[in-house]
Amino acid sequence: MTAALPGADGVPRCPWGNSTEDYAAYHDTEWGVVLHGEAALYERLSLEAFQSGLSWLTILRKREGFRGAFAEFEPKRVAEFGPGDVERLMNDASIVRNRAKIDATIRNARAIAELDTPLDDLLWSFAPSRHKRPKLLSDVPAITDESKAMAKALKKRGFSFVGPTTAYALMQATGMVDDHLTSCWRGSPPPRD
Repeated sequence: MTAALPGADGVPRCPWGNSTEDYAAYHDTEWGVVLHGEAALYERLSLEAFQSGLSWLTILRKREGFRGAFAEFEPKRVAEFGPGDVERLMNDASIVRNRAKIDATIRNARAIAELDTPLDDLLWSFAPSRHKRPKLLSDVPAITDESKAMAKALKKRGFSFVGPTTAYALMQATGMVDDHLTSCWRGSPPPRD
């Protein structure tokens, strides 16, 4: 039921945004900010899939490792990865070494190459036309009709590790929905001293 809470700096953030400096920086500068571009969206889609079953903090702290390991998330480059690359990735401690997630990231890059519409247009077509910011953390859904539809459309096009929960997390992270709590500073400029 938690509302936004002031951090050590006095700025009211969504409660998770105050738990570590990494989270505060991500909350304040990236989460919920409108994001476009094939590589940027592919990166977020991939990282959300890698996060499945893990802490987002783990993914944030390994983000640079992921970028280096997956060719800066350029889908055309990742689509060319073969068995040797998979083995390289399985031995790379700078990322999460999960074969199913690695395979899915490569498969998803190949699926992007086969799309009949740009990834940006496809993903953003599921953004709801209206979305009300939640008052409490307990008001934030894990899935929505739009995230179910996005996951279904992606799976139909050959993507994997993109269930409705991952799709909704992607929508939150890329500003397709604004789930910053109404009492969070992100609804207005942060307080100044």
